[in-house]
This record gives sequence, C-alpha cells and structure tokens, in this order.
Amino acid sequence: MTSERTRWYALYVLCLASLMIVLDATIVNVALPSIKKDLGFTESSLAWVVNAYLLTYGGFLLLGGRLGDFLGPRKLFIAGIVLFTLASLVCGLSTTQWMLVAARAVQGIGGATASAVSLALMMGLFTTAGDRAKAMGFFGFVAAGGGSIGVLLGGVLTDLISWHWIFLVNVPIGAVVVPLALRLLPADQRAERRGRIDFAGAIVITGALMVAVYAIVNGNKNGWTSAQTLGLLGLAAALVAVFVVIESRVESPLVPLGIFRHRNLRVANIIGVLWAASMFAWFFLSALYLQQVLGYSPLEVGLSFLPANLIMAAFALGLSAKVVMKFGLRLPIAVGLSLAALGLLLFVRAPVEGDLFLDVLPSMILLGLGAGLAFNPVLLSAMSDVEPTEAGLASGIVNTSFMMGGALGLAILASVAASRTSRLEADGESHLAALTGGYHVAFLIGAIFAVLAAVMGGTLLRSTAVQPHGEAAPAVD
Repeated sequence: MTSERTRWYALYVLCLASLMIVLDATIVNVALPSIKKDLGFTESSLAWVVNAYLLTYGGFLLLGGRLGDFLGPRKLFIAGIVLFTLASLVCGLSTTQWMLVAARAVQGIGGATASAVSLALMMGLFTTAGDRAKAMGFFGFVAAGGGSIGVLLGGVLTDLISWHWIFLVNVPIGAVVVPLALRLLPADQRAERRGRIDFAGAIVITGALMVAVYAIVNGNKNGWTSAQTLGLLGLAAALVAVFVVIESRVESPLVPLGIFRHRNLRVANIIGVLWAASMFAWFFLSALYLQQVLGYSPLEVGLSFLPANLIMAAFALGLSAKVVMKFGLRLPIAVGLSLAALGLLLFVRAPVEGDLFLDVLPSMILLGLGAGLAFNPVLLSAMSDVEPTEAGLASGIVNTSFMMGGALGLAILASVAASRTSRLEADGESHLAALTGGYHVAFLIGAIFAVLAAVMGGTLLRSTAVQPHGEAAPAVD
C-alpha cells in the first residue's frame, strides 16, 4: 500500500518528468537561429528540428497509452523516460544535421510513451476526489505552464551558455527521475487480458496521426489548398476510417469505440483541442511579437512570461483544487477560458510601440489566471468517467487531443498571420506595422477558440460536484 507521503513524492516525480517533456516542444524555438548557424541548416531544413519531434510525439501518444493498459503504466513510463533522456544526450552532443534530427525523432517517441501514461499513473495514485483535484492542479501547471517556461529557459540557456544545453539539461533530470520512479511509483498490477495487442490498429492509427501532423506542420510552406497538403489530410482521414473498421471487428481493440460514449471524455477532448490552439497562439505568437516587433532579447521574452507562470504556480499549489471542490468542473472551465479569451483580445490592440506594463502585462496576467483556473478541471473532466482499465487509453487520447489541437492551431494561426502581413505590406504598411497586424488577426482567432471552449465547458459537460470526502491532503514539504 502506497503511503500518503509517498503518493505526493511520486506525483512530484511525474510532474518533473512531464515538465521535461513539455519543455521540449517549445524550448527549441528560441535557440533555432543559433542551431541554424552552428550546423548549417537551411531555412526549410531547420523546420525538421521541430517537426521530427512533433511527428513522432503526436504519432505515438495513442499507442503508448494503450500499451500502458496492457503492459503496465509504470513500465511504459520508465522506458519512455530512459529513451527520452538518452535521445536528449545525443541531441546535446550533435555535430551534424542528421544526428540532431534523428535524435529529436527518438525524443518524440520516448516523450510520447511516458506522457501518454502519466495521467493514468496519477489517477491510480490519487483515488479520492479532493486529493485528485489537488494532484491534478500540479499536473495542470506543468502542462499549461510548460510551454511558456520553455520560452524562458530556452532564452536563458541560449543567451548565457549555448544551444546544446537546452537538450543536455534533460540528462541530469532524467538520471534523477528514473531511480525515483522505480522507488516511488507503485508496481503495475497484473491484469487478466484476453486476446492480443491490436497491432493492425496500432500501425494504422499511428500512421494516420503522423501523416496528419506532417500535413499540418508543412501546411504553411506547401499551401493549405495544395495537392500535397489536401492529399495527405485525405490519406490521414482514410486511415482513420480504416482504423474504425478494424476496431469494430477485432477481439481486443487498441481503442474500444465504446469509450467515446463517455460524454465528459468527448466534450473535454474537444475543449482540449480548442484550448491548446489558444495556448499555442499565446506563447508562440506573443513571443514573436515581443521579439520581432518590440525587439526583446530571448531572455527578456522569457521574463515577460514570468507573471503568468507565477499565477499558474499559485493555482497549482492549492488554489485550483479549492476552486474545483467548491464550484465543480463547469464553472472554473467557463470562467478560466473566458479570462484567457480576454487576455488574447487585449493582445489584439497591442501597438507597434508597445509598452510592457500597459500592453503586455495585463494580457499575461489574464492568461495566467485563465490557464490556472481551467486546466485542472479540463483534465479532471476527461478522466472522470473512465474505468481504471481504460485510464491509460483515456490519458493517451487527452494528450493526443492537446497535441493535435496545438499543432493544428499554430499552423492555422501562423498561416493567417503571415497572409495578413503580406497583404498589409503590399498595401504600403511598414514591415513592423504589417507584422503587428498579422499577429492581431491570429490573436483574435485564438480568442474565438477560447470562447468556443468556454461555452462548451459551461454548457455541455455533465455537472460533477467534487467533494473532498473529509480527507485533507498531506502537507507539501
């Protein structure tokens, strides 16, 4: 039996590992100019430093979650962290383009394997509603704040040391996480499983996700109406259709289709797609506005995100759990996402000669409040209805929704911003004014995504009153 104190130490290990993985989706972006110069990437080939990670990470999330149900989430988590850490070492030591891109692809597989079962492990550790809400608050901070923390850390490491350390910093973290996970995470329970792992379904859905991510991340370059982009998206849709047919016929499906009968799981995943698109609009596009329009250094960009990170940390350290236990799931999601939408709308009016305190800080504060309020109940909603034997699958589905929503949202918003900037420059606007105008449109669309998610959260989720069952969480040492 896992002691109360051990449960919380195990949670901190899960959050540390998840932070390491989430950071890698954004920490690279600040360092891309230095990587390009050092390794001789072209403008087009440089995109593969990011895309190689996104492709394998997005493609293997669902498979990793289901394998966790079959083989044990603890086993899969530790294997994923070991693979991720070793790949990070190779990334940090890379001296050629192919070496870095190949290691980034392996990083994505390791990251997907570990993060796909993280929620399932957490739900198994914390079974009472009060403790679960508090634990999910910590995890929510990691998931919501990791992207903006990556911008800060990437700026610090690249400015003060070198780009190699944005990868090498993972090595000591991984070296600590693995032995702690072996010691603190409960052993996998042996479960009776009929049939075999659905390898046909696994291959088809992994292929579908990888093709879809490839089409999305290259949509801006190739054109959204080009034959290649439309053909790849059509192929992904066809593979999904084949996957549904396979799952309806095999004895032990990778994804039992009945899991989507759970209303909260369905709604929470749609909210997750919309919310991830808004989040990516925030920490990618606002970072570009600060760098390219206001002329901030990478370190200054990172420090601009600090107020939002501090607010999210405050929610993670207890406020979020108290809000959920008092108001349930629907109200915090609706209010939080509405605040995030308002923060993005304030960025719509950010001028070319923007001021940190007047034009940036108010938006950051609102976005930090929104993320802090909403993220925990969104994750709780997605996991609230499923059986323990399907927790790994549900965790993989949730992570896949956020991943695909973020990738698709960023691609769409970047495309819209670039198109608007080109039109404004053609109309005679200065480069900085045209850039700002492009970002304004993207922020507006991001705000619309957040509003849609807020409405869905407030009206479609099944109302769940979360009670602490009279148990107080142990003090955090």
